[in-house]
Amino acid sequence: MEVLSEAARLEAEGRRIIHMEVGQPGAPAPVAAREAAIRALEDGRIGYTQALGIPSLRQGLSRHYLATYGVEVPEARIAVTTGSSAGFNLIFLAAFNPGDRIVLTSPGYPAYRNILKALGLVPVEVEVGEDSRWSLTPEHLEAARRDGPVHGVLVASPANPTGTMMTPEALEALVTYCDREGIWFISDEIYHGLVYQGTQETALRFSDRAIIINSFSKYFCMTGWRIGWMVLPEDLVRPVEKLTQSLYISAPGLSQVAAEAALGAGRELEIVKAGYAANRKLLLDGLPKIGFDKLLPVDGAFYVYADISRFTNDSLAFTKAMLAEAGVAGTPGADFDQINGARFMRLSFAGTTGDMETALAALGAWLR
Repeated sequence: MEVLSEAARLEAEGRRIIHMEVGQPGAPAPVAAREAAIRALEDGRIGYTQALGIPSLRQGLSRHYLATYGVEVPEARIAVTTGSSAGFNLIFLAAFNPGDRIVLTSPGYPAYRNILKALGLVPVEVEVGEDSRWSLTPEHLEAARRDGPVHGVLVASPANPTGTMMTPEALEALVTYCDREGIWFISDEIYHGLVYQGTQETALRFSDRAIIINSFSKYFCMTGWRIGWMVLPEDLVRPVEKLTQSLYISAPGLSQVAAEAALGAGRELEIVKAGYAANRKLLLDGLPKIGFDKLLPVDGAFYVYADISRFTNDSLAFTKAMLAEAGVAGTPGADFDQINGARFMRLSFAGTTGDMETALAALGAWLR
């Protein structure tokens, strides 16, 4: 946020800034979603919906799982949420008690840690590395359990900030372990659809007990609409419904209408994804040539997580200097990884290809 604030200040002074710090699509919501919202507004009243979401959207999401993964998910197990953020709040409250320990990967999305702490839960951050392809393993969980009981595990695949994805075999091993040991497994699948290498797989393939968090924000380009969903085990549906009624009443009705229409916008969204793929190739080819030669596997999402230790051991200072002197905004790794993040930086390639080309040229000149 410090980098973003400084970037805005520089832009206000007339500087051109290439934004590679923002973790959101550069494209607008699909045409069908916007048109559906316009029709709903013209029809008049936008009101509350059922706490778990409008039936037609939940039915559409059920069809989505069958078409995308070949997995049958009854609509009764699907809950529509006010973005994935509300989904995390709801499941942390429904499945755990204060003081419960939840294992996370480091590097990882910092909001997980912050939400858990705010709700009186204990984040247990496990450092992952190249030896496990930056993924959590049953062996990691065995080690964490030696320090105390583990009540839940949360993984993202593809991950933020790394873009690295678990193989189906690694995911199955982890889900199976958690089921056997009575540990809730939460799978953040928000970047599904944005996969360029390897095979994406939902944790539902391996267990009906897996808890899935997803959103229309990334693949569907609907960040500001604040609309997401969960797939729940049957015994968590009613607790989540009651919590939703108390905390949110329902997800925004207008956004639900738009989200339902977005489910049919695959052709348009694949064009957006092709742009990300071109940007990814450009960066993976170009970044090593200018000195960023240690990059984590970029299987999906729209991030490159770069080891910048050849230049600095202070990624915050480095990104501030990069912004001021090269006009390129990146995200320092410190929030993603409290142990090793000072030597990493995240770059988003969700912008235009022209911006990626400009950024490479500016960074190359700056580093010479």
